[in-house]
Amino acid sequence: MASAPRLPSRQKRDAAPMRTEEEKQAAAKAEYEKLLTMRSGGTYIPPARLRALQAQITDKTSKEYQRMAWEALKKSINGLINKVNTANIKFIVPELFNENLVRGRGLFCRSIMKAQAASLPFTPIYAAMAAIVNTKLPQVGELLIRRLVLQFRKGFKRNDKAVCLSSTTFLAHLINQQVQHEMLAGQILLLLLHKPTDDSVEIAVGFCREVGQYLEEMQSSIANVIFDQFRNILHEADIDKRTQYMIEVLFQVRKDKFKDNPAIKEELDLVEEEDQITHRVDLEGEIEAQDGLNIFKFDAEWEEHEEAYKKLKAEILGEGSDDEDDDEDEYESSSEDEEDEKTKAMEIKDQSNADLVNLRRTIYLTIMSSADPEEAVHKLMKINLPAGQEPELPSMIVECCSQEKTYTKFFGMIGERFAKINRLWCDLFEQAFAKYYETIHRYENNKLRNIAMLFGHMFASDALGWHCLSVIHLNEDETTSSSRIFIKILFQFIAEETGMPKLRARLTDETLRPILEGLFPRDNPRNIRFSINYFTSIGMGALTEEMRTHLQNMPKPALPAPAAAADSDSDSVSSYSSYTGSSYSRSRSRSRTPPRKVADRGRSLSRSPGRKSRGRSYSSSRSGSYSRSVSARGRGRSQSGSASPPRRGRRYTSGSRSRSPAPRNGKGRARSASYSSRSRSRTPPRDKAKQYSRSPSYDSRSPPPRRANPESLSPPPARNGRQPSYTPSPSPPRRGGNKSLSPVPPKRRRYSDSVSRSPPPMKRGRRGS
Repeated sequence: MASAPRLPSRQKRDAAPMRTEEEKQAAAKAEYEKLLTMRSGGTYIPPARLRALQAQITDKTSKEYQRMAWEALKKSINGLINKVNTANIKFIVPELFNENLVRGRGLFCRSIMKAQAASLPFTPIYAAMAAIVNTKLPQVGELLIRRLVLQFRKGFKRNDKAVCLSSTTFLAHLINQQVQHEMLAGQILLLLLHKPTDDSVEIAVGFCREVGQYLEEMQSSIANVIFDQFRNILHEADIDKRTQYMIEVLFQVRKDKFKDNPAIKEELDLVEEEDQITHRVDLEGEIEAQDGLNIFKFDAEWEEHEEAYKKLKAEILGEGSDDEDDDEDEYESSSEDEEDEKTKAMEIKDQSNADLVNLRRTIYLTIMSSADPEEAVHKLMKINLPAGQEPELPSMIVECCSQEKTYTKFFGMIGERFAKINRLWCDLFEQAFAKYYETIHRYENNKLRNIAMLFGHMFASDALGWHCLSVIHLNEDETTSSSRIFIKILFQFIAEETGMPKLRARLTDETLRPILEGLFPRDNPRNIRFSINYFTSIGMGALTEEMRTHLQNMPKPALPAPAAAADSDSDSVSSYSSYTGSSYSRSRSRSRTPPRKVADRGRSLSRSPGRKSRGRSYSSSRSGSYSRSVSARGRGRSQSGSASPPRRGRRYTSGSRSRSPAPRNGKGRARSASYSSRSRSRTPPRDKAKQYSRSPSYDSRSPPPRRANPESLSPPPARNGRQPSYTPSPSPPRRGGNKSLSPVPPKRRRYSDSVSRSPPPMKRGRRGS
């Protein structure tokens, strides 16, 4: 039986079917999936092996290729975000747009939030980059804000201070960049301060320092509400000392207008205001984080989406139709670019401020090596100041003066000469005055005194315009203890240099009146009184006469009616003595009269000067009263002694107290109302009757004025005269008679000094007690 021919083994192997391209792709995909699974399980896979497999996979519609592209996208976005800084942000952003941020927006948000939480000082840079991306892809900016708000919510509920701090810091800078509306800042601050704790207040203070300047500019009402809440917490809430200091520092930062915490730094202000798109994400609304964007998903239309993003990228970066024009102009501009590069290479910017330090050192050594002010000014004028560094010269002059143990006129004369040389230096010194007044609380007492004296010399010599004083608002709310000391030393030095009359004439100049309204207010009585009291306390009350007159002419609140007895035969009313009244009277009266059996009325003959006289009159009478009275009217003074017994009754007045017995058979009760006198009269009681009297006199010891006695034989008061008169009146008091020859004390205000000492009255009858 013939056997079939057998094929050799080599031919069998050749006859095996060849692997197609699809099979190779499938094998590579399977191997790639296996390696990815192993790597996710912790197995180390050599990068070269992964790259070899990735090179074999070329089918863009396959899941493995899309996963490979996803991993590359994630790695690229993360790398660009990690290496961004202030210097290269303008170059990083175009590279970032080269990646598909529409597909990888979840990756972008996760990566930038992670990087920001790891390095909070770089938050302004990340916010600036997010703001640029938001102008072209607003869905990316909105997703970032939503995730930050959700992250803050979770951190607040979990009491996670670190998460809340990073979230609020990022949101604050996004609000500054106008990516998010400022209403969110108010909601976050009110939530943090609703139930204040040490941690919540600390987070709120940090958030407010970052976003405070923007809130003050855009929504001042929200800022006022927030700072009122901080003030209430500072005074009422039970918080730690450290937290209280943080709030106080925040108020100081606000007072300095957030100069150390600007909303946007100049080098990061990269977006035009009209190009920015602002989102309105509510703190308490329903927010979707879209966490599914963080993971890979197969896209059946992957190629179409990639093509759409390429068109969008060309529109964003300005590619496409402009390429041909750029190629044509490339050769022409190449030579110019080379020259510009050479020029830029020569312009080296020193960010260490070494040039500024050297300039200040030169100015300091020049001043200290000069023998007199003229030499110092001559040398300083030869210094070549760089453009924009001119304010350093006035600042260094003031700083050098402040470092001295005592003020020397040397520095004041240097400043005076510079201010009078050129208008430029005058303006710079005026700006320096405003700057140092705003920050004077930072200097100790000796430096404060020297600075005040330096500017006082420049004001006294008219080197500085007096309109600079408009920065001073002398009231309780806008001044500190340091600023009040500064103003005191400033004005006292000016008064020493120019004299008080010249200073007063200068400050009352009509042209300066509107400028000095802050220093000499006229709008609020409280501020007027504060200014009056301040200048009076520093020995410059002469500057406040106009304010006193203005305050006196302002409408006053109605005064309550004084209490008075119902029955009275004399009524003395003195005018209300205001704060700036022309007369001020006070009387003290002491009367000691022994009890009498019947109502004795003393008869005395006395002469007293008129109401406005300047004379002095001494009269002695024999009566049982010792009286000394000083009545005020204008500038006149009169001293008169009268002996008239007190009458029965009770007198109520408003400035004096007197106790004297009243006669039994008095015909009426005396009533005297005086608002500008103080008198005291003490006599033995008689029939348990007390008499209270006040008279409009400055220092009197006499019975109160009587209007019910028509038989007064005193001569008419002389209006103008100044002569002393001595008239004795030896008439003893008699029974039942009511004849008093003493003058009736005037109702009007006057200065009178009367001293009369009478011997005790002769008694004809003695009543048993």
